[in-house]
Amino acid sequence: MTDTPAARKRLSTEERQEEIVRVAVDLAADKGVDSVTTQDMAQAMSVTQGAIFRHFASKDDIWYAVIVWVRERLMGVLEKAAAGGKDPLDTLERMFTAHIGFIAQHPAIPRLLFSELLHKKSGRFQELIVGIISGYEARIAGLLQAAQAQGLVRNDLDCTSAAVLYIGMVQGLVLRSNVLDGQQRLQTTAQSTFAVFKAGLVNRS
Repeated sequence: MTDTPAARKRLSTEERQEEIVRVAVDLAADKGVDSVTTQDMAQAMSVTQGAIFRHFASKDDIWYAVIVWVRERLMGVLEKAAAGGKDPLDTLERMFTAHIGFIAQHPAIPRLLFSELLHKKSGRFQELIVGIISGYEARIAGLLQAAQAQGLVRNDLDCTSAAVLYIGMVQGLVLRSNVLDGQQRLQTTAQSTFAVFKAGLVNRS
């Protein structure tokens, strides 16, 4: 059912802002961050540009809110996956699978986090994006260190470098999927790729 103007007015400011953010994410998946305009967002929502700017002072504020939305949703997905882990290595695999699943649902997210346009914005964009990536790497390195302490991975493993490789593996899988396979094969390819990654970690003694 199409929203009536009256129904739209009942949405709170927070709900309307989230609607704009979701529309921006969807448009970025189709057009890329650089090409999305506030007019595109307004048309997708069947509102005027003025309605968009009643909730965000600028287009930059929208993209900043989008990155915050990504952080909150992704971290929530990862924490839920981690909660079911039997040990640090199992937790790592669950998080990887959940991350790939999240990207499969929201293919624009890697483009957003690594968008050249957003990285050229003000320092607050870089600070936010770097914080997401560095925090994630630290979490992965911590899990690997815990696995090391339990004898689940090699004692000589450089956990920090392995965490960087983990993040790079996600990026590489997404790039390959976008160029070659399409989203439908992303998760299948990810499973076999993680198995190779895991084989390089385990303690064989």
